[in-house]
Amino acid sequence: MNPIVSVSELTAELAGPRPPVLLDVRWQLGGPDQRPEYEAGHLPGAVYVDLDRELAGPPGAGGRHPLPEPEAFGAVLRRAGVGTETPVVAYDGGLGWAAARLWWLLRWTGHEDVRVLDGGLPAWLAAGGRVTADVPSPEEGDFKPNPGAMGLLDADGAAALARAGVLLDARAGERYRGEVEPIDPVGGHVPGALSAPTTENVAADGTFRPAAELAERFRALGADGSAPVGVYCGSGVSGAHEVLALAVAGVPAALYAGSWSEWSNDPTRPVATGPEAG
Repeated sequence: MNPIVSVSELTAELAGPRPPVLLDVRWQLGGPDQRPEYEAGHLPGAVYVDLDRELAGPPGAGGRHPLPEPEAFGAVLRRAGVGTETPVVAYDGGLGWAAARLWWLLRWTGHEDVRVLDGGLPAWLAAGGRVTADVPSPEEGDFKPNPGAMGLLDADGAAALARAGVLLDARAGERYRGEVEPIDPVGGHVPGALSAPTTENVAADGTFRPAAELAERFRALGADGSAPVGVYCGSGVSGAHEVLALAVAGVPAALYAGSWSEWSNDPTRPVATGPEAG
């Protein structure tokens, strides 16, 4: 299944016999709660999901956005109307990171029919899609998480993969190189990781580049499916977007969910800097 869906495809599905559950995951890193934006206007029938509170556990030693407890995550999705067999489409404000985080969590916990709206809300509006302020009250779903369906790395696993496979760093290049670090205590990257900013996976309008272009990009980094691939970012959000881009390209990849926010807070972990993988 293609993990992304276009506006035209979604429009047709919403009018069909088996419309997907829509989940609005608008979010800003360090920014204000996006629920007021959702309440002001969202795709008809969409339910708001809060990334910081519902798609992550409390920040701490495991990073700024550690994985939520599976049962707590399942309860959120059931309240949103998600069932085990229910098609799901997630969207956000256009960056795609938050929607990809929900996509990854649902896939990791065993849901097989979940996609991300390519280009998010801006693409929907640009195509003349309607929005509403009506907040739905969906019938509770029966989704029960069963973690393990997607690859998940811890810090030791990420370190090992950087040596034995391909570990991609989805953050901006200057953060990878250690030139700036606006959030975490130490700049740099996991030794052996390769810089692969997730922003290069999309076009100027926020939609994904064609699958063939993505495949060529990742092939040049050694991520062609011949060796295991892993991804990390700052806190496991934009990294999920890179895992999604790899899926579009046909390359399975694991996510290091703790990412740099976990790694850099452990003084025993080595840190590499500069433009080359250390």
